[in-house]
Amino acid sequence: MDARRPADKLGGMSTLHKPVGEHLRAWRTRRRLSQMDLALEAEISTRHLSFVETGRAQPSREMVLHLAEQLEIPLRERNVILVAAGFAPVFPERSLEDPRLAAARRAVDMILKAHEPYPALLVDLRWNLVAANAAIEPLLTGVDPELLAAPVNVIRLSLHPKGLAPRIANLGEWYEHILERLRRQAELTADPGLLALIEEIRGYPKPPAPDRRPEDFGDVVVPFQLMVGDTMLSLFGTTTVFGTPVDITLSELTLETFFPADAATAEVLRAAHDARARSTP
Repeated sequence: MDARRPADKLGGMSTLHKPVGEHLRAWRTRRRLSQMDLALEAEISTRHLSFVETGRAQPSREMVLHLAEQLEIPLRERNVILVAAGFAPVFPERSLEDPRLAAARRAVDMILKAHEPYPALLVDLRWNLVAANAAIEPLLTGVDPELLAAPVNVIRLSLHPKGLAPRIANLGEWYEHILERLRRQAELTADPGLLALIEEIRGYPKPPAPDRRPEDFGDVVVPFQLMVGDTMLSLFGTTTVFGTPVDITLSELTLETFFPADAATAEVLRAAHDARARSTP
């Protein structure tokens, strides 16, 4: 998978022509921090931060990276801000097939395989499918082939009326959960692709209102309830990201792993896994 994007999509909330101070002020505002809040966290004077934001002081490369770290700015945007400040980008963006990311790719493949018989997949920042284990395939029965053409977008696949949506038993609840997750992610990253994806799914037929009882699952997780034939599979998900990445591609990857929420689901998934194993030469 090559996660590189055209140059005009490098900056989520910015352009390469915006002064460095405007970039930093925009991200500080996005993080809902006052100048004093950020200055205290960065251990610099409020006066100096104000001068940087207004262009009266030119920050060093180290100061740009330090403020970006305090603001938890995505690596892709940190490169944009460095360029705006007159410095070269420092965070590389490689294909996951690049030999220098071989160890990371092996780790991903190991996790995906080890998670069977339960479904697991790897997605990029915009929820395009990068990799998946064999347990995903049986869940895709009946999906329109157009939605399975690369690049496969997992959100679109899940909520599109020609995707999994007609078979999601708790579609209203799942729709609200996914939409809220996308909103939070877009708020954190300012990625225009995520904003476009939110607008797209809002244009789908509106599902019925959620009707889950508060006591279901202890009111602590939102299950993914999918009909496969006459059987309802009930799953809950966990999310894994790379720790302390310094490569843009790795920083934007997420492993989504699903676990059975009940014994019946676990039994169905194990039986499907065993059937695949028997049919493999």
